[in-house]
Amino acid sequence: MSSDPWGRVDETGTVYVRTADGEQVVGSWQAGSPEEALAYFERKYEGLVVEIGLLEKRVKTTDLSAKDAQVAIDHIREQVDAHHAVGDLDALKVRLDKLVETVEKRREERKQQRAKQSDEARHSKEALVVEAEELAQSDQWRAAGERLRALVDTWKGLPRLDRKSDDELWHRFSHARSAFSKRRKAHFASLDAQREEARKTKERLVSEAEALSGSTDWGPTAARYRELMAEWKAAGRAQREHEDDLWNRFRGAQDVFFAARSSVFAERDAEQTENLKLKEELAGEAEKILPVTDLKAARSAFRQINERWEAIGHVPRDARPKVEGRMHAVERAIQEAEETEWRRTNPEARARAEGLTGQLQDAVAKLQRQIEQARAQGNNARADKLERELEGRQALLDQALKGLQEFGG
Repeated sequence: MSSDPWGRVDETGTVYVRTADGEQVVGSWQAGSPEEALAYFERKYEGLVVEIGLLEKRVKTTDLSAKDAQVAIDHIREQVDAHHAVGDLDALKVRLDKLVETVEKRREERKQQRAKQSDEARHSKEALVVEAEELAQSDQWRAAGERLRALVDTWKGLPRLDRKSDDELWHRFSHARSAFSKRRKAHFASLDAQREEARKTKERLVSEAEALSGSTDWGPTAARYRELMAEWKAAGRAQREHEDDLWNRFRGAQDVFFAARSSVFAERDAEQTENLKLKEELAGEAEKILPVTDLKAARSAFRQINERWEAIGHVPRDARPKVEGRMHAVERAIQEAEETEWRRTNPEARARAEGLTGQLQDAVAKLQRQIEQARAQGNNARADKLERELEGRQALLDQALKGLQEFGG
């Protein structure tokens, strides 16, 4: 008979292991010596030790799920309970019990972690819903639409809640997006309808303006053109693809009439020549503003120059394109700088555009009052001169109104 501290082999070849509950039969050995039998079953014990050690390491250092860990523990425990190894089986049971405790502890920690993540996800989704519901009432169609799309991407990156809570929050979120889309669609449908109505109105105004372009009844026709211009402004903007063409035709018809009237009046006196000289000097002064490095200062300087420019009066028609072109080039450079600033901050750009438009509207209204006053006083020469000044100012106003409209889309 052979034995060691944890097991023995009796004379029949039966192998035993010693446990706290007494000796347990391990198996029967008939193929060799008792020492070989004990060595064989001791190796089985060492295998269990290694297996438990590996499992302990996996539980501590990997994200092995509690369920899979418990299955592995149960599998090893079955082998330990079967007593098919020689060694300190009770010590292995203790290790397995501690491992169960560790797994349960990690299970609880993960449960708490999932609860925390779920709570955080709930708060995040509730915040997204609140923001979406606020955006649903916005009239900033582009910015709000882009933000809503970003909120959807954020939502997709958050964990799901329990089905009931997740569905309720998603329903509110989806409803807010749908409400915004419906309002935006209605807004642009209304805008399209308004622009179509404006197109029809302006088509009619263009037809009348073109019919009047050959008139030689200077006073009444000029007055009617002023009325047509007022109607044009009141009509609002047509679609972008029609607006410029309609305006060019409308303005072209007026130009034909006023060019003919100017040729009849043939105002080429010394005053106009002096006006040209003064405007050329102002154009040179304006050109010194470029390049624009300080937008506020450039705008202020150009405004002051332009006020002096407008106060000077008309210049010979054949010289006007060149000298006005110089001023317009400076104005365009400043406008381009303003557009760059607008792209950075829309509200500021809108305020500047509205301010410029208001100033030009005031200036146009003032000129119109002066023209009416001159007519009332019988000073037709002054009235005609002021009307030519009104043309230039009106063109600037129309351009400013056109630019301001761009903010509203």
